[in-house]
Amino acid sequence: MIRMTRMIRISSQQQQNRRGKTAGFTLIEVLVALSIVAIALMAGLRSTDALSRNASRQSTQWLAQICAENEFTKLRLSRQMPPVGISTISCPQANLDLRVNLNVQPTPNPNFRRIDASVDWVTPTGTTPVLQLATVLGRY
Repeated sequence: MIRMTRMIRISSQQQQNRRGKTAGFTLIEVLVALSIVAIALMAGLRSTDALSRNASRQSTQWLAQICAENEFTKLRLSRQMPPVGISTISCPQANLDLRVNLNVQPTPNPNFRRIDASVDWVTPTGTTPVLQLATVLGRY
């Protein structure tokens, strides 16, 4: 019986020794895990950057739409047919220098005019098109 317990003890000690040798991570495993975490963090950073750029672009387009709609409303409230041609109106909004280009064209029906509005963002380095809208304005 004594021999039996010693064998059991020895076998449990051998198991502990085996566990002790394989209990940690190797350097390669740690480096692979760190590289996976780094890739995941970089993907999160890129998506955050894309979201912030989209939010900025959306607010710029919203301000450009306000400018274009304001010009359409001015033409409707004037109660006169706008002259055919191209005109440019400055529209500063929220520290942005926006420019509305109105292109008034005749239609086959003389009681209507087609009006195309394109809004550009003017910066010191150049202009960037932001929005294009079109409408038809009637005489009455």
